Amino acid sequence: MSYLSKEKVSDIFTQYGGKATNTGSIEGQIALMTERINGISQHLKQNKQDFSTQRGLMRLVGQRKRLLNYLSKHNLQGYRQLIEKLGIRK
Repeated sequence: MSYLSKEKVSDIFTQYGGKATNTGSIEGQIALMTERINGISQHLKQNKQDFSTQRGLMRLVGQRKRLLNYLSKHNLQGYRQLIEKLGIRK
């Protein structure tokens, strides 16, 4: 399981948050969490009994869910565009 490189993180924030230094944008944070969730899911497919990582995954999914709820309440159009781009909540 590898962590995201600085270049990958800055690319994510550039693509979803507007610019690389805008690390506080909700859209960028959700995209970063989605990338981490996908990586952890791949790890858990190979290591089915890694329960501490499984707990961390559930925690990340909950955080992303709270951020998505916040975004849907404050910017419904941006929420819809983001979930379509990321391919979540089909």
